[in-house]
Amino acid sequence: MSKIAVMGDYDSIYGFAALGLDIFPVDDKEEGTHLLKRLAENGYGIIYMTEKLADTLKAAREEYMSRIAPAIILIPGVSGNTGEGVRSVKGSVEQAVGSDILFGEDRQ
Repeated sequence: MSKIAVMGDYDSIYGFAALGLDIFPVDDKEEGTHLLKRLAENGYGIIYMTEKLADTLKAAREEYMSRIAPAIILIPGVSGNTGEGVRSVKGSVEQAVGSDILFGEDRQ
């Protein structure tokens, strides 16, 4: 069974520990890059990452975009929502099913 990790600033991720997920507080780009690699190499199949951290780790995340695992899923943090997480999921679903999942709704 794959493990699940949550990366981001402490205030945004500490609640996930109550759900039994492994939390990894990180704010620094260099530390985040090394942590992402370490988690990917150590059996984490799903990595939730705050949108703010994900923005600073774009280059590091690119390496994992074409892989099946780990799945990197962006979540909003306490400092706000950039919308990148929703756009990412929407794009993945469109690619998988060949259709716009927000058809008829306001598009960003």
